[in-house]
Amino acid sequence: MRTRYLGWLLAGLLPLGAAHGESYVVGVERQSFQPHYWVDEQGEYRGFAREVLDLFARSERIELSYRPLAVTELTGRLLKGEVDLKYPDSPEWADDLKAGKPMAYSEPVVGYVDGVLVEPQRVGQGVETLQRLAMVQGWTPRGYQSRIDEGKVQLVQGNDLRQMIRQALKKQADGAYFNVVVATYYLDNIRARPGALVFDPSLPHTRGTFQLSSSRHPELIQRFNRFLAEHKGEVDALKAQYRVEANLDSEYMGLEQWKVDFLERQKSKGAPAKP
Repeated sequence: MRTRYLGWLLAGLLPLGAAHGESYVVGVERQSFQPHYWVDEQGEYRGFAREVLDLFARSERIELSYRPLAVTELTGRLLKGEVDLKYPDSPEWADDLKAGKPMAYSEPVVGYVDGVLVEPQRVGQGVETLQRLAMVQGWTPRGYQSRIDEGKVQLVQGNDLRQMIRQALKKQADGAYFNVVVATYYLDNIRARPGALVFDPSLPHTRGTFQLSSSRHPELIQRFNRFLAEHKGEVDALKAQYRVEANLDSEYMGLEQWKVDFLERQKSKGAPAKP
């Protein structure tokens, strides 16, 4: 009798969905994209995205596991049914592969800006002065393709964010094109060069959102949308904690407030910002 009671007790402690076998695999990007997401040395998926998705799993009593994959593999694995969900995704991405395939997308999880970071003294000088553009291989330089085709902009391609930032800091390029919050986080916290490069909002840039997608589970996407609405306060708190939308409408996008204050003081003195 005691054994049976213990079994009931343990079952009651398990998430209901997991106990009933409701589990899903989320395909995620195997890259460092802090603070949005990254894979640590133990292979664990971490960051803002992980916390939001874990919160969703707890609220729905389902089990989510995370499968980090190369960015180029993710859409194909989703369409083959090898993963149930994909994050991040957008209807604007890989539309050639998705053509004619059933796809369901969630409401936006978080906003982002892809744009060009330059040395502070170059801010506002205009696109004509941007002749060499550093970029990570595989990225699409939205807003610059016509100038590239006309030979007005030369791409300086790097293998990863680290190499791209190094090229810009060593003046091998006039600016670096990337997700602004992620590039700023790297400069502040990993490269330890806060303010060495800043977002130039006067240059062409792209705004978009990260969404959760599925090819075979549209009902799960509907549940996720309901979760986003019902748990907005908690999701917003995670956004603030990870600063994934920090200063989205500012040239200091992603910077901590004390660094913003410092750069503003430097600007008011007419002095170039120093790292």
